[in-house]
Amino acid sequence: MREFATFEERLSAWTTDTMKSFFGVEDTNVPLGVAPTNNDKFGDYQCNAAMELSKVLKKAPRQIAQEFIDAAELPNFVEKIDIAGPGFINFTLSNIALAEHIQSLENDPHLGAEQVGRGKTVIIDYSSPNVAKPMHIGHIRSTVIGNAIDRLYRFLGYNVIADNHLGDWGTQFGLMIVGFRSFVDEAALAEAPIEELERVYVASYNKSKEDPTWRDKAKAELVKLQQGDAENRALWERFIKLSIEEFNTIYDRLGVKFDLYRGESFYNDRLPKIIQSLEEKGLATESDGALIVDLEDEGMPVCIVRKSDGGYNYATTDLATVEARLEEFSPERIVYVTDERQQLHFKQFFTIAEKLGLNANLVHVWFGLMRLPEATFSTREGNVIKLAALLDEAEARSLEMVRSSSPDMPAEQQKDLAKAIGIGAIKYTDLSQNPQSLVTFTWEKALNMEGNSAPYLQYAYARISSVYDKFHAQYPDTELNQYSIIIEHKIERRLAVKLSHFSAAVHGAAENHRPNIMADYLYDLAQIYSSFYQNVPFLKAEQGVRESRIRLCRSTAATLKQGLDLLGIETPERI
Repeated sequence: MREFATFEERLSAWTTDTMKSFFGVEDTNVPLGVAPTNNDKFGDYQCNAAMELSKVLKKAPRQIAQEFIDAAELPNFVEKIDIAGPGFINFTLSNIALAEHIQSLENDPHLGAEQVGRGKTVIIDYSSPNVAKPMHIGHIRSTVIGNAIDRLYRFLGYNVIADNHLGDWGTQFGLMIVGFRSFVDEAALAEAPIEELERVYVASYNKSKEDPTWRDKAKAELVKLQQGDAENRALWERFIKLSIEEFNTIYDRLGVKFDLYRGESFYNDRLPKIIQSLEEKGLATESDGALIVDLEDEGMPVCIVRKSDGGYNYATTDLATVEARLEEFSPERIVYVTDERQQLHFKQFFTIAEKLGLNANLVHVWFGLMRLPEATFSTREGNVIKLAALLDEAEARSLEMVRSSSPDMPAEQQKDLAKAIGIGAIKYTDLSQNPQSLVTFTWEKALNMEGNSAPYLQYAYARISSVYDKFHAQYPDTELNQYSIIIEHKIERRLAVKLSHFSAAVHGAAENHRPNIMADYLYDLAQIYSSFYQNVPFLKAEQGVRESRIRLCRSTAATLKQGLDLLGIETPERI
């Protein structure tokens, strides 16, 4: 077993081997491992196998549990074992083993998280704004959830390819081209490129509603673009370049980076081949001039793969994208992060991909929409908030807090701190929710210093840093690692057990594509640390105990910092 294997892994391996051997159930499908207890009065880990084994062994669960306890020779890291209720087997770790484990994690850059992704490639497709349109608050969830999943996978050793699959093709570009030539204000374009491109598009779209000849001009320009006209293509490429530059200003503020920017257009040359493959396999049939894939047997409506006018749909582009990704990267998995409204599309697309033999282990991580307290964000209702404006507001509100709490702090440092707090607050408000939940955004919750928020966790980290600095100021020549961690007090024990669960939180968040598992873990850890801080002396403790507690502080700080980094949230040393 690897050096930094968790207690859960070690204990599960032991209970599984021992039960199979003692009860002669080598071929059973019953889970024989352990899981953390929900209440530490029942120990640290619990095994529920006796319940399921009772059906196999024809014995009462409590009898099975007692026989196991009577016969088992405990591993050296377990202090005691007992039975609760009808047959739950509870394990309590030894304090010495806990202390040694926490000390070992100090030398592991991954804090015990196994590098399960080593040698495997994962593609994560997220954010994906449309070219020539500013990012709005509706883009925040895909961007921050996708980036957190990206970070979690990288932390577990995967070769991650973050792909921003831009919306850079379609009928709107005919309107854009003809509108650009008639309505663009070059000065405004230089000042605020995306806002001006959006204005041009709206003006062109509105004129097309009033003037049928304008629509015809737009269609003609679109055809020229599709046929490779040099002038139209140059304009289209300019739209993309300006858009990516604008998007990157938002991504830089959010701490988000992509490995690829490949829009829908990148895969255009592959679309006819996809249609040919669908027809050759007998999957596509003609219907009213369009080409469809009938998915009735799978309980879904038909999926159009080529429209009656010869144009292609998103499903066709997505199939071509998977084919290209398989050929170039051989990914172990492809993860798509989009909102809940695209669930049917992805079910259809995944089903067709499987029928085509594009076996890429496709995963759709869908999320609920974000709401204002009074309504869902909606263009029609006029309450769409541009993402840049939301980030500006977050930093402005945070700056007021910082100026109030730290008036003597240099102005530039106040601004940097306000950015870390404000951006972190927005991210955590999203990431602390189950992705599939509807999120109602309020500033009161996002910037709450007391509740489950990023500022609360950032403050917890800063407070530990302060304790650590005070220790070194008073004992400047002390080498902490010369002192062992000693676990005697109950709250010390609770903190050490929680620190040992970090690996499970990372794996759970990554495997389930739920960053909120990591957020929940960090909030629990911060609360336990707060109790630790309030209930035992630190700097006034006797020598040896004092250094042990400072080491526990240091481990807690390292875990909070790493966990928040996995969520894309900064940890200022001072708040």
